[in-house]
Amino acid sequence: MAVYVDDAVTPWRGQRWAHLMADTLDELHAFAAALGIPRRAFQDKTSGAHYDLPAPLREQALQLGAVAISRHRDREQMRVVIARAKAQGRGQAP
Repeated sequence: MAVYVDDAVTPWRGQRWAHLMADTLDELHAFAAALGIPRRAFQDKTSGAHYDLPAPLREQALQLGAVAISRHRDREQMRVVIARAKAQGRGQAP
């Protein structure tokens, strides 16, 4: 099982943001807690279960073992991770 973080490319509030996703919701929540992210920051949407990370926190996630995935270089893997996150957001995946 793994936790993934995509490229920090989404601009918002003067920063670039990434998405933290995982193979399971338990992994996702545990990893977010290790980063000090409160559970209330969890995005449980049909667009995909995830946490938003500012670029500096993305770097910390990578140091803690998150797998970096790129929407540009790792397209097939990204599709799989996003599909899993969307299923989790709909309550259809573990």
